[in-house]
Amino acid sequence: MTESLTMAILPIAKYKQRVVSLVEKGVSQMAAKAFVLIETEVGKTRDVVNALQKLKGVNSVDTVTGPYDIIAILQGDSLNDIGNLVTGKIHPIAGISRTVTCLAI
Repeated sequence: MTESLTMAILPIAKYKQRVVSLVEKGVSQMAAKAFVLIETEVGKTRDVVNALQKLKGVNSVDTVTGPYDIIAILQGDSLNDIGNLVTGKIHPIAGISRTVTCLAI
């Protein structure tokens, strides 16, 4: 597998370092993908899932067990697209109490 296709969950600082490295190697553009781990308020999971499924850039939404209630997979043209989707469209959804965004490369 080439370096540009290797996928791992990294903190944003590591992601940015990886992007700079890829650009230096001649990879001029790459899509951004993120996993958003979401905690919801009691009884609000179904409403949050329905709202997430309507958003452009949200590829999949799954209800899960464990410390989080939902995992959403996002795709965008850039890191900025992902950030704007999370902060501008996902955070304001009623019923979300906490999110953790994990960027994949």
